Amino acid sequence: MRNVEKYASNYFMPPITNMKWAQKSQITKAPIWCSVDLRDGNQALIVPMDLEQKIAYFKFLIELGFKEIEVGFPAASETEFIFLRKLIEKNLIPDDVAIQVLTQSREHIIKKTFEALRGAKNAIVHLYNSTSVAQRQQVFRKSKEEIIEIAVNGAKLVKEYAREYEGNYRFEYSPESFTGTEMTYALEICNAVLDIWQPTQENKVIINLPSTVSCAMPHVYASQIEYMRDNLKYGENVLISIHPHNDRGTAVAEAEMALLAGGDRIEGTLFGNGERTGNVDIITMAMNMFSQGVDPELNFEDMPTIVDTYEELVRMKVHERHPYSGQLVFAAFSGSHQDAIAKGMKWREEKECKHWTVPYLPIDPKDVGRAYDGDVIRINSQSGKGGIGYLLEQKYGFDLPPKMRETFGYIVKGVSDYMHKELVPSEIFDIFTEEFLNKEMPVKLVKYEFKTNGNTHVNLTLKIRGEEVICEGVGDGRLDAVSNAFEKN
Repeated sequence: MRNVEKYASNYFMPPITNMKWAQKSQITKAPIWCSVDLRDGNQALIVPMDLEQKIAYFKFLIELGFKEIEVGFPAASETEFIFLRKLIEKNLIPDDVAIQVLTQSREHIIKKTFEALRGAKNAIVHLYNSTSVAQRQQVFRKSKEEIIEIAVNGAKLVKEYAREYEGNYRFEYSPESFTGTEMTYALEICNAVLDIWQPTQENKVIINLPSTVSCAMPHVYASQIEYMRDNLKYGENVLISIHPHNDRGTAVAEAEMALLAGGDRIEGTLFGNGERTGNVDIITMAMNMFSQGVDPELNFEDMPTIVDTYEELVRMKVHERHPYSGQLVFAAFSGSHQDAIAKGMKWREEKECKHWTVPYLPIDPKDVGRAYDGDVIRINSQSGKGGIGYLLEQKYGFDLPPKMRETFGYIVKGVSDYMHKELVPSEIFDIFTEEFLNKEMPVKLVKYEFKTNGNTHVNLTLKIRGEEVICEGVGDGRLDAVSNAFEKN
């Protein structure tokens, strides 16, 4: 490609040599999940959600099991301010759910934020300012010290307004564009904010470390998180929050590695919706845990309904190949894949297996509300006898002998190839009925009579192409007599 010399690494590895997180092989418990669909996801839409859609989406997130939900930037628009007030005044927030709001480190914005939050039972006030080299130099044109001053002043104001306004408040701080910030400087500014807020075991502070623009391989982000985890003040009283974006297509990998490195909490969206290439996809992350035997503590058991609700409210489509949720992610068209799946299913029945090990299927589709006969085994010209036979047996109860299964498989593939389309189960059954059931034979035996007088005499009544014919034959035995009767006609 041209212009490659234009680009260079713009991230900062932390001053560590031993990546402890790399020695771990698996996430063992669910993180704290925080949905940012109503902020990151909503601001990424061409037409943002209106008030009624926001309320419907909020209720949808609660049904899925989220206990922390970012509801927007109430000082940024009247719609978001009114939305937050309605949630509080109409008592739409369950007692065990915390709402989260975003605010810049500016006094009039902080004040407006607390006005919107007045009376909240459980609220997280999320303060941020940008800290990366590019932002400091190009956008703010301020020194490191001046950027720290912005964060510290904002932390003081948040603490003061929290005392003035009725409500139950927790604090969160983000050094926005964290991954493009020198690690020792990111640590310095976070510690300066922590010194203002003075977290305790009873009132922990969230330090959110966003991969605002993903700019390195996932292991770099994990190493940055581990460095912060090991060096932040008030360590046990600080929750490390992870907020990856998907610019490099690695947001899920970054988030998973960051949890191994000491992250406690994930901020993300359903299906990864967010600005540019989006946020970390919470559904994919949670289902990855589920597939390893870890309860994600979110309810994704009815994936088709989740997809439908999301598409209706957000007005975006979930791709057919989207992990776990796309219409085709469990579908097998290939003959060899279908055969392996069918044999795997049979193995489970025979062995009464405890753990799921079916080839080509990372999880049981039924666990997310999908069916085998319409979602897993899909029939087209690429399919094989194993999958076609399995579908016919499961759906209609016909367990074909091997040779018949092979013959029928070629017939079905030929029909699909000729029609250039996928065949649904009912069409396959129609083909089976036409080819093998209720067949009218060209010659049908109506009745017969044998007489023996030295030789064997036979009298046959046949129906040949619909007409009755009487045939007579003589032979040394019954078969010879019948054969001679046929030869005479």
